[in-house]
Amino acid sequence: MSVPRNVQRFEALLYASLMLDSLSVAVQDRTPSMEMTEQMIMTATLLAGGMILLLVYFVWLAARWRKNWPRWVLAAALVLSAISLAQILGERGLELDSAIEIVSCVLTAFGLYFSFTGDARGWFNA
Repeated sequence: MSVPRNVQRFEALLYASLMLDSLSVAVQDRTPSMEMTEQMIMTATLLAGGMILLLVYFVWLAARWRKNWPRWVLAAALVLSAISLAQILGERGLELDSAIEIVSCVLTAFGLYFSFTGDARGWFNA
């Protein structure tokens, strides 16, 4: 059975979004300060990398193994990411990493839209 077109779009957009997330982590300010030690920065970076790998696995489960629950986890992650992004924009304003995150959130939203519409509707197992 071939993969529906909307599922292919979902997969491509989500992988592109996660690639941008990796780029965003790479360009974040890692200057140690009184509030953020080198160890804390390293831990945060490793946690972000681990989260990105976990989300890649969820996209793979949804697109290739037809699992429904990873789509909902990805949708919840998008909501939490948007809330976090709004807080960061309120505190620091628009910076390079937050601009990349905005594009990433938009790609994720479009990808999730494709996963719930069109020929993708019958693809995912409950």
